[in-house]
Amino acid sequence: MQIFKIIIAALAFTLPTLATAQDKPVGIRSDLATVAVETTAGTVDISRIQDNANQITQDWGKTSRPCPPFCIQPMQVAEGVTTIGELELMEMLQDPEVIVADARTAKWFDAGTIPGAIHLPFNQVVDRLEELGCEPDFDGWDCEAAKPVALFCNGNWCGQSPTAIRAMLAAKYPANKIYYYRGGMHAWRMLGLTVVKP
Repeated sequence: MQIFKIIIAALAFTLPTLATAQDKPVGIRSDLATVAVETTAGTVDISRIQDNANQITQDWGKTSRPCPPFCIQPMQVAEGVTTIGELELMEMLQDPEVIVADARTAKWFDAGTIPGAIHLPFNQVVDRLEELGCEPDFDGWDCEAAKPVALFCNGNWCGQSPTAIRAMLAAKYPANKIYYYRGGMHAWRMLGLTVVKP
């Protein structure tokens, strides 16, 4: 009987807390609710889903993908390349000098991407370095005027953006101009951030 009273008291304390937690706003930071990003379709506000009970579903809820090919990627993808998180990526999305590139294949990109990202598939990146500020020369590419670029793919287990980064480095793209958003779409969706379909 004593255990039953303790359980009822614990529930009485917990239930109001759970109910009020459902009503709390979800910000990007405590002082930041949205981030405005200019895209080819106009301004998009990046925010988090406000439903406190929201959960990721479908492919994004999978935890155990076969390796290979879905092996955990290193935090530091290559020497000189900077790994970034969501807040840094949002700052880059607001900087007109920075290119944010979705390195995934078309199927994934078309299903939803980060607002303001261009589609630069990992298997085409070396052929499209001109879009990133490089110029063709006799030895391949002159990337002296290369723009800062942040690349992402599906997340910690996705090798598409690391493959693109290694290809860029092999083509002499400066490592200090490359940023790797390792969390990718998995982390972006897990945080309930805005996703757009191109």
